[in-house]
Amino acid sequence: MLTKLDPYTINWFRFATAFILLGGYLAQQGNIPKLTQLKSVPTYLLAIAILGLTGNYIFFVMGLKATSPSHAEVLIQLAGVFLSLGGLLIFKERYTRYQWMGVGVLITGFIGFFYEQLQALAADSDKYISGSIMLIIAGISWAIYALIQKQLLTKLDSTHIMWVIYGACGLLFWTMAKPQTLMQLNSTEWIALIFCGLNTVLAYGAFAESLQHWEASRVSAILALAPIFTIGSMSLAAWLTPGLVVPEHITSLGLLGAILVVTGSVSISLGKG
Repeated sequence: MLTKLDPYTINWFRFATAFILLGGYLAQQGNIPKLTQLKSVPTYLLAIAILGLTGNYIFFVMGLKATSPSHAEVLIQLAGVFLSLGGLLIFKERYTRYQWMGVGVLITGFIGFFYEQLQALAADSDKYISGSIMLIIAGISWAIYALIQKQLLTKLDSTHIMWVIYGACGLLFWTMAKPQTLMQLNSTEWIALIFCGLNTVLAYGAFAESLQHWEASRVSAILALAPIFTIGSMSLAAWLTPGLVVPEHITSLGLLGAILVVTGSVSISLGKG
């Protein structure tokens, strides 16, 4: 989608789609949040959550545009680390020996993966580095959002929180979006864009719901598998649709680095038990 649309328009469409679909579902269930319910939520917490998710979406897409899907998903694993560190700083949690070992494995994996990527992208290393910085900011933004989301769940149901956040984020991106550029898309690109909108509802809806049933550490451990899914699906997509998806050239060192990143991230999340 980034070959045809700017990041603001893509994200505006995603949040608008999510807001409409989730709103329709809540209306059908007779479960639209009442104003009295919304007033029970601290405004400053809701505002921080909205800005955190907005920052996550825009910086991730901008970082993705400058790098690649596999690289973006490996680097965004820092989000789980930042979430865990937030627990250390805010909730005064402590890392076990296994968690600190996980940090070491994670850092080793990042070094191996980045070295391989820098070698492959030596001609455009400045763009690669700037994209990586954007992805790190996206990870920090997501961690802030997730920490606040956990607090909001004590006041509101997850679907109510997400509906409000989708609407607010959609309005923020609408101020910078260019809806007229949607007319330039062909049928294949429309399918891709609609999938992005549906993905926003399914992925973040499932994430918000999972926090009501599981500890944040276990949720982070499952999310850590994203790079493996991404690398595998990129290879599959390049094989099924040659020319439509640019294949990523990841060497054995890069793949080992990605596996170590996932292993370290899971160890940090689950190292207490």
